[in-house]
Amino acid sequence: MSAPCLSQRKGISWVEMLAVVTILAIIAAIIVPRVAVSSDTAKVRINHHNKAMIDAAVDRWYVEKGSWPADDLSDASADARYFPNGVPTNPFDDSAYRLNPATHHVD
Repeated sequence: MSAPCLSQRKGISWVEMLAVVTILAIIAAIIVPRVAVSSDTAKVRINHHNKAMIDAAVDRWYVEKGSWPADDLSDASADARYFPNGVPTNPFDDSAYRLNPATHHVD
């Protein structure tokens, strides 16, 4: 009896390569839109968190000092007790948050 002969193939065929590329394209088509949506959702959550943090710091400022901080938060941002890492910026456009003069909170 003779030993079975190993295949003489070297490498992969174009059909196999096309199958792998097609599978990768399908996976990418499913994952990429989900990642984009996740990024937008994260920005919305960060925006809400930033506003809540600023509002809490403004309320503490009022309780401790008896007056409201400036609408652009210039005086509160200088005091590290209220914003140790600086006043956060809007995650959508990196603009500074401003206080509503009527409510003294971020809109």
